[in-house]
Amino acid sequence: MVRENIMGRVTCEAKVESVDDLLRVRRGELTPDKVRSVVIADALVDTGASTLGLPTSVLQQLGLTEPISTRRSRNTTGEYEVRMFGPVRLWVFDRDITLDAMEVADGCPVLIGQIPLEHLQLVVDMANHRLAKSPANGGEWILDMF
Repeated sequence: MVRENIMGRVTCEAKVESVDDLLRVRRGELTPDKVRSVVIADALVDTGASTLGLPTSVLQQLGLTEPISTRRSRNTTGEYEVRMFGPVRLWVFDRDITLDAMEVADGCPVLIGQIPLEHLQLVVDMANHRLAKSPANGGEWILDMF
Protein backbone atom coordinates (compact mmCIF):
# COMPACT_ATOMS: atom_id res chain seq x y z
CA MET A 1 0.00 0.00 0.00
CA VAL A 2 1.29 3.46 -0.87
CA ARG A 3 0.30 6.42 1.23
CA GLU A 4 -0.21 9.84 -0.29
CA ASN A 5 1.49 12.70 1.50
CA ILE A 6 1.83 16.44 1.37
CA MET A 7 4.83 18.71 0.81
CA GLY A 8 6.81 16.22 -1.27
CA ARG A 9 7.17 13.60 1.44
CA VAL A 10 6.61 10.14 0.02
CA THR A 11 6.18 7.06 2.17
CA CYS A 12 5.23 3.50 1.38
CA GLU A 13 4.55 0.19 3.05
CA ALA A 14 7.55 -2.11 3.14
CA LYS A 15 8.40 -5.46 4.66
CA VAL A 16 11.86 -6.43 5.91
CA GLU A 17 12.80 -10.05 6.66
CA SER A 18 15.78 -11.77 8.28
CA VAL A 19 17.75 -13.50 5.52
CA ASP A 20 19.38 -15.70 8.15
CA ASP A 21 15.94 -16.98 9.12
CA LEU A 22 14.98 -17.51 5.46
CA LEU A 23 18.12 -19.62 4.97
CA ARG A 24 17.31 -21.63 8.10
CA VAL A 25 13.88 -22.37 6.62
CA ARG A 26 15.54 -23.56 3.42
CA ARG A 27 17.77 -25.92 5.46
CA GLY A 28 14.77 -27.23 7.40
CA GLU A 29 15.95 -25.75 10.70
CA LEU A 30 13.05 -23.30 11.05
CA THR A 31 9.43 -23.23 9.98
CA PRO A 32 8.31 -20.36 7.69
CA ASP A 33 6.03 -18.91 10.37
CA LYS A 34 9.09 -18.32 12.59
CA VAL A 35 10.89 -16.02 10.12
CA ARG A 36 11.43 -12.68 11.81
CA SER A 37 9.97 -9.86 9.76
CA VAL A 38 8.75 -6.32 10.28
CA VAL A 39 6.10 -4.53 8.24
CA ILE A 40 6.66 -0.79 8.09
CA ALA A 41 3.51 1.16 7.22
CA ASP A 42 5.30 4.41 6.46
CA ALA A 43 8.86 3.85 5.24
CA LEU A 44 10.29 7.12 3.94
CA VAL A 45 11.31 7.08 0.29
CA ASP A 46 14.56 9.05 0.36
CA THR A 47 16.18 9.60 -3.03
CA GLY A 48 18.98 11.47 -1.26
CA ALA A 49 19.97 8.32 0.62
CA SER A 50 21.94 5.60 -1.11
CA THR A 51 20.78 2.47 0.71
CA LEU A 52 18.33 1.06 3.24
CA GLY A 53 18.34 2.61 6.70
CA LEU A 54 16.76 0.70 9.60
CA PRO A 55 16.31 1.97 13.16
CA THR A 56 18.10 0.02 15.88
CA SER A 57 14.82 -1.35 17.25
CA VAL A 58 13.87 -2.80 13.83
CA LEU A 59 17.28 -4.42 13.50
CA GLN A 60 16.80 -5.99 16.94
CA GLN A 61 13.34 -7.30 15.98
CA LEU A 62 15.03 -9.04 13.03
CA GLY A 63 17.62 -10.59 15.35
CA LEU A 64 20.44 -8.45 13.95
CA THR A 65 22.47 -7.43 16.97
CA GLU A 66 26.04 -7.66 15.67
CA PRO A 67 27.17 -5.31 12.89
CA ILE A 68 28.87 -6.92 9.91
CA SER A 69 30.90 -3.81 9.04
CA THR A 70 31.17 -0.06 9.38
CA ARG A 71 31.05 2.47 6.57
CA ARG A 72 31.68 6.15 6.18
CA SER A 73 28.50 8.12 5.68
CA ARG A 74 27.68 11.77 5.29
CA ASN A 75 24.71 14.02 5.69
CA THR A 76 24.15 17.74 6.09
CA THR A 77 26.02 17.77 9.40
CA GLY A 78 29.18 16.10 8.07
CA GLU A 79 30.83 12.69 7.81
CA TYR A 80 30.60 9.92 10.37
CA GLU A 81 30.84 6.12 10.82
CA VAL A 82 27.72 3.98 10.54
CA ARG A 83 27.17 0.34 11.40
CA MET A 84 25.95 -2.05 8.74
CA PHE A 85 23.76 -5.08 9.49
CA GLY A 86 22.39 -7.87 7.41
CA PRO A 87 21.66 -9.16 5.06
CA VAL A 88 17.94 -8.44 5.03
CA ARG A 89 15.28 -8.92 2.38
CA LEU A 90 13.29 -5.78 1.59
CA TRP A 91 9.87 -6.07 -0.06
CA VAL A 92 8.05 -3.14 -1.67
CA PHE A 93 4.96 -3.95 -3.71
CA ASP A 94 5.66 -7.44 -5.09
CA ARG A 95 9.38 -6.80 -5.57
CA ASP A 96 12.29 -7.72 -3.35
CA ILE A 97 15.98 -7.07 -2.87
CA THR A 98 18.48 -8.64 -0.49
CA LEU A 99 20.98 -6.14 0.90
CA ASP A 100 22.73 -4.93 4.01
CA ALA A 101 21.08 -2.16 6.02
CA MET A 102 22.60 0.90 7.61
CA GLU A 103 21.66 1.47 11.25
CA VAL A 104 19.81 4.70 11.96
CA ALA A 105 18.76 5.94 15.37
CA ASP A 106 15.46 4.96 16.90
CA GLY A 107 13.03 7.76 16.21
CA CYS A 108 14.25 8.05 12.62
CA PRO A 109 12.02 6.55 9.95
CA VAL A 110 12.95 3.52 7.89
CA LEU A 111 14.72 5.00 4.85
CA ILE A 112 14.51 3.46 1.40
CA GLY A 113 17.33 4.93 -0.67
CA GLN A 114 18.32 5.00 -4.30
CA ILE A 115 20.02 1.56 -4.58
CA PRO A 116 16.93 -0.45 -3.56
CA LEU A 117 14.68 1.87 -5.57
CA GLU A 118 16.74 1.37 -8.70
CA HIS A 119 16.97 -2.41 -8.27
CA LEU A 120 13.22 -2.67 -7.66
CA GLN A 121 12.56 -0.35 -10.63
CA LEU A 122 10.50 2.03 -8.55
CA VAL A 123 10.19 5.74 -9.19
CA VAL A 124 8.93 8.67 -7.18
CA ASP A 125 5.86 10.25 -8.75
CA MET A 126 6.23 13.73 -7.27
CA ALA A 127 3.12 15.08 -8.99
CA ASN A 128 1.00 12.61 -7.03
CA HIS A 129 3.30 12.27 -3.97
CA ARG A 130 3.63 8.50 -4.28
CA LEU A 131 5.97 5.67 -5.12
CA ALA A 132 5.20 3.89 -8.38
CA LYS A 133 6.45 1.05 -10.54
CA SER A 134 8.65 2.40 -13.31
CA PRO A 135 6.72 2.83 -16.57
CA ALA A 136 9.66 1.23 -18.41
CA ASN A 137 8.78 -2.22 -19.72
CA GLY A 138 5.11 -1.46 -19.22
CA GLY A 139 5.60 -1.43 -15.45
CA GLU A 140 6.87 -5.01 -15.49
CA TRP A 141 9.90 -5.74 -13.30
CA ILE A 142 12.72 -6.88 -15.57
CA LEU A 143 16.32 -7.16 -14.43
CA ASP A 144 18.60 -5.53 -16.99
CA MET A 145 21.84 -7.37 -17.67
CA PHE A 146 23.49 -5.12 -20.24
